[in-house]
Amino acid sequence: MGRVLLETERLVLREFGLDDVDDVFALNSDAEVMRYINGGAPVTRAETADEVLPSYLGYYERFGGLGKWAVVEKATGRFVGILMLHPAPDGPLDDVELGYRFHRSAWGRGYATEGAFALLRKAFTDLGVRRVFAQAMTVNRGSWRVMEKVGLRYVRTFDYDWPDGPIEGAEHGDVEYAATREEWLARHP
Repeated sequence: MGRVLLETERLVLREFGLDDVDDVFALNSDAEVMRYINGGAPVTRAETADEVLPSYLGYYERFGGLGKWAVVEKATGRFVGILMLHPAPDGPLDDVELGYRFHRSAWGRGYATEGAFALLRKAFTDLGVRRVFAQAMTVNRGSWRVMEKVGLRYVRTFDYDWPDGPIEGAEHGDVEYAATREEWLARHP
């Protein structure tokens, strides 16, 4: 098991390891989970082992306390999803993106909100982050509701240029939510 970043009441967020390939593959193979990320396109176990997981591990070396984290349910020890907090490609190290992806069996249980809130607190109090932003397709109401619940505020609606072509719902655009350290800590002392 990888190094633990933080714990919440119900969750443990830890570093990924090479032995997490089957868990990541199962999550990223669920078309419904990936619907708003890549249109539900299938991934292979080889892609997961050779490309996806190594990219996750690379964040720890490059960014220290920022990266993609395995989310484990404390009560069962079961892998339930991924939370991410890291700079955008070529972005400043103190302006980071929040993201989350969970197994359908974990949907509706408040795990994304619980984990994301804890990540925001750590980012703003321990990791020197100046600003956190998150983006989601406008039609992905569940995702942007999490953004609101954790204290991010609506910034804009924009058109995203999908690398593999538009996916269902893309015609409605994407939304961005964000908060600076000062804004967030003023609301969550």
